Amino acid sequence: MSTRRFRLFHDLAEAIRGSEQDYTKGPIGRAILLLAVPMVLEMLMESVFAVVDVYFVSPLGASAVATVGLTESMLTLVYAVALGLSMGTTAMVARRIGEKDPAEASRTAIQAILVGIAGAIPFALVGIFFAKDVLTLMGGDPWVIEHGYKYTRWMLGGNAVIMLIFINNAIFRGAGDAAIAMRVLWVANIINIVLGPTLIRGWGPFPAMGVEGAGIATTIGRGTGVLMQFFYMFRGARHIRVLWSQVHVSGSLMLRLIRVSLGGIGQFVIATSSWIFLVRIMSEFGSAALAGYTIAIRIVIFTFLPAWGLSNAAATLVGQNLGAKQPERAERSAWLTGLATMAFMMLVAAVYIIWNDPLIRFFTDDPAVIAVGADCLRIVSYGYLFYAWELVMINAFNGSGDTITPTVINFVCFWMIEIPVAYFLAMKTGAGEHGVYWSIVIAESCAGLLAIALFRRGKWKTRMV
Repeated sequence: MSTRRFRLFHDLAEAIRGSEQDYTKGPIGRAILLLAVPMVLEMLMESVFAVVDVYFVSPLGASAVATVGLTESMLTLVYAVALGLSMGTTAMVARRIGEKDPAEASRTAIQAILVGIAGAIPFALVGIFFAKDVLTLMGGDPWVIEHGYKYTRWMLGGNAVIMLIFINNAIFRGAGDAAIAMRVLWVANIINIVLGPTLIRGWGPFPAMGVEGAGIATTIGRGTGVLMQFFYMFRGARHIRVLWSQVHVSGSLMLRLIRVSLGGIGQFVIATSSWIFLVRIMSEFGSAALAGYTIAIRIVIFTFLPAWGLSNAAATLVGQNLGAKQPERAERSAWLTGLATMAFMMLVAAVYIIWNDPLIRFFTDDPAVIAVGADCLRIVSYGYLFYAWELVMINAFNGSGDTITPTVINFVCFWMIEIPVAYFLAMKTGAGEHGVYWSIVIAESCAGLLAIALFRRGKWKTRMV
């Protein structure tokens, strides 16, 4: 027993430090552990971004929290593009690493970065010049439009740091350098946590900037993380290193990356745009309801992102093992990762069902906001068992380079099921906010079951990237 415990601690230390393990060989369980630990910690840090702004902004009132919620709903489109490109990037980098071709993996990384920068420009222009207009379109109240637009301008205008931090970390994960991605987000979050209250409340020599200060702090934190990523990338990580001679536009490689990523972008645009519709429906019930929903969803994201990190191990293992011509090992990696993710999500669901009220109270003392948020957190957690399998199976598809199947799943479950069900239940049956919550449970559960059924068919094993 002591030897087994020592081996576990040794593996955990290696996972956090960064491993030189060849993930196409050796025990699959150990490969999952070495990849999943830093990936979970990485996504845990990304999830901290989701709750820090709400925590520090909540004393400013429900409208300030609503500003964060409305802006985040618009940023979901940025996340959709960033995550879609990340899926394509991870698949191609992992496949090249599995084929033992790190030079081609590095060339792929450069093209991914260039595409990400180009993709950030349209969102930045909208944020800089039309922040008030988009907040009005989303149903923001007068305070949100008059004062909150500065937060929106920073977050959308500086979206390039969001795009790059996701894409660069996808490069590291695909190569097997997940520990670097973890370290980057630790540093970015520490900066955000220190700067957030400083700029919001005006500590020390800084003026009190209110909700705008939260946007500035988050942008600076993520921007620092991007600089760290480039340092590691060009200095040389354990599995990948980019050379200055590789920094140029390769039309053919860029087009191949875009083609693989289009399905990923499509699936996340579909999934995240559905959240925009849900926020729009919630705005019909007032700022208190929207604030409660925003806090609850931020808490949900706080656990979804670590689970996403755990499921990311499936993407890397599937991609690298397909590159090494080991499809059966790739499949087994996905199933084992799914079991681990399910166990984690069920534990979290139990916590949310029992302690939903105290968790919402941590962010606000407004009784109306607490009531809405606690109900949302409790009801949404009922579907966590199926959410786990949805996350893992979709990441396994994406890791194989099959980004089309998840797009179809998302289209059916989120546009054809979630949005109509949310509108019908919330606006036509008198269920109100609860109708939105139940639509999430129904749609996400359907997505999990459909993803399992399609994964078992095995067509993803023949996907070429």
